[in-house]
Amino acid sequence: MMRDFNRVIRYLAYTLEILVLFMLQETPGLLPSIFGVRPVLLFPAVVSIAMFEKEIPALAFGIVGGLFCDFGLSGTLGFHALVLGLLCFFISLVVRVYMQVNLVTALLTGVWSIGLAICAQWFFLYFFNYAQPAYAFTHHYAPKYGYTLLFVPLLYLLNRGLSQALGAQEEGQFPYSRK
Repeated sequence: MMRDFNRVIRYLAYTLEILVLFMLQETPGLLPSIFGVRPVLLFPAVVSIAMFEKEIPALAFGIVGGLFCDFGLSGTLGFHALVLGLLCFFISLVVRVYMQVNLVTALLTGVWSIGLAICAQWFFLYFFNYAQPAYAFTHHYAPKYGYTLLFVPLLYLLNRGLSQALGAQEEGQFPYSRK
């Protein structure tokens, strides 16, 4: 019963984290613009949550974070939810089976998964609809990718603390090593 209570509290904490990060990323002037872009804080948040949760909760948090991205980034509704949901499911599966969770693997996972999400965003939402896609990629999407990656270690440490404090390791969800 205590594990169920800790799980509910942990999921509520993750949900609150996603809401707060969405408000921070959407508040104009709060985060400084670098090269004219602001970071997408929800990408590293859901990626790091997926590293500490099982596949289905990771999928759910990826979809929720993706829907918030769809609302805030004014793209096609459901695009980011689909991309982040699939990425988070895959990340959770790979981490639980093949990898140890530490800061280095979190950074490597953030590099490829956030890069994949931003490249998919550029390809499907920009490439076919507008002129000069290479210019947009190098002057908008690549700086957004780099700026977003700066938040991966911070959000990894935050979610690791939440996971440890609220008992994910007791449920066998916190994979320090392969079994």
